[in-house]
Amino acid sequence: MKAVLRPQAPLRSRLEFAVRKIEGQSQRIEGTISRLKDRDRSLFSKVVDAYSKHDTQRANAFANELAEIRKTASFMMNAKLALERVILRLRTVTEIGNAAAILAPAAKVLQSIGKGIAGVLPNAELELGAVANLLNEIIIEAGQTTGMGFDFEAAGEDAQKILNEAAIVAEQRMKERFPELPTLKAPGEHVEEFPVSNP
Repeated sequence: MKAVLRPQAPLRSRLEFAVRKIEGQSQRIEGTISRLKDRDRSLFSKVVDAYSKHDTQRANAFANELAEIRKTASFMMNAKLALERVILRLRTVTEIGNAAAILAPAAKVLQSIGKGIAGVLPNAELELGAVANLLNEIIIEAGQTTGMGFDFEAAGEDAQKILNEAAIVAEQRMKERFPELPTLKAPGEHVEEFPVSNP
């Protein structure tokens, strides 16, 4: 009975293979985040420089580009954290009976992340999709071995919880890693910081 409920070497090796693939994508995402952070610093200094020269048109252009970089960085950070959560969950699979409950949300998260980062890291969608397919195969195998069905709607809810947790942590890390933009005034708008007396 224990041999049926405990994962056999092939299941364990397939899970470890999945973890290694996910870790590889996580490292690629970290590299992208690093490049975005460097670009952020460069653009931020350009915004400050243009603003200090009262060139609000250039400052606004740089600030808009910087905002797009930060949106991408935020999404990538969120994706990386979600992948880390998936890895943790995959490492908790101890029995074939609990495999489906853990792997189904993980597969959904991988598919979601793959689609989201496809524009930034095109190969990542294929890699994460292949890992999600592997996890789905293990789920089907687990259902056949144990004779139990699985509630995929609950898996979707668990996947959403993983993504929500990652989003919260990513937002906090974004605030830590990326400085705030200075407040810019609109072209033609004159804001006096100190009262000026007319002679």
